[in-house]
Amino acid sequence: MDAVNDKPTQSKKRNMGSPKGRMATFFVDIYKIHLFVIRFFKEAFLPPYEFKEIVKQCYEAGVRSLPLISITGFIVGFIFTKQSRPSLASFGANSWLPSLVSIAIMRALAPLVTALIASGKVGSSIGAELGSMRVTEQIDAMEVSGTNPFKFLVCTRVLATTLVIPILATYAAYIGLLGGYLNIAFNEGTSYTAFVQAFFSPLVFLDFTASIIKSVVFGFTIGIVGCYQGYYSNKGTEGVGKAANGAVVTAMFLVFIEEIIIVQITGNFR
Repeated sequence: MDAVNDKPTQSKKRNMGSPKGRMATFFVDIYKIHLFVIRFFKEAFLPPYEFKEIVKQCYEAGVRSLPLISITGFIVGFIFTKQSRPSLASFGANSWLPSLVSIAIMRALAPLVTALIASGKVGSSIGAELGSMRVTEQIDAMEVSGTNPFKFLVCTRVLATTLVIPILATYAAYIGLLGGYLNIAFNEGTSYTAFVQAFFSPLVFLDFTASIIKSVVFGFTIGIVGCYQGYYSNKGTEGVGKAANGAVVTAMFLVFIEEIIIVQITGNFR
């Protein structure tokens, strides 16, 4: 009987390792993600609302990320300005440097860098936290006790990242502005008023709108990926590590894809 029972299991494992089995697993995962996202939109905006938990997650994702975002934003602005100066100087166009910095930071660097930093810090934290709760059966205990774990754990975290990432991206943009100004002021003695005027002169309303839209999409992606990876993790402590790693890698990959798509869309309106 044991030998007979082992055969289907071994055959199933071989099928899962085959190209056809991996393809089937891929489409099953896509279907599960689809249901996961639909469930979020069904439950996120229906009472009861977990305002306290949302505020707590905003603090965890936003305030605790400020030091890292501050350092990264300042370095991006400072280094980008320093690296761009020789190219503009060769054409005698040093006066265009603030405008170049503003376009690069506001249109692309601020939301993208913020999303990548948040993917590594916030996304991995969400994946590991929910993964450990799944492995230790805390989520199952919440279901038994009558609490809706999806609303309390998933909806709050996704809403928090969706709200916080645009704020962090805007903050990173102005910190990058400060880094660029210090570099320009040190080398050329430009006043802060002249730098700010030159910084904002090439920007239009679409630049700010596109930056906010990208940040909202990035924040939602980071939250939903981290929650999905953690909520459906398994295999004990190994699954927790895989959930954290999968949240980071998948979120970063999707952020790059979304960046390409949004840039192509907004480029048609310029």
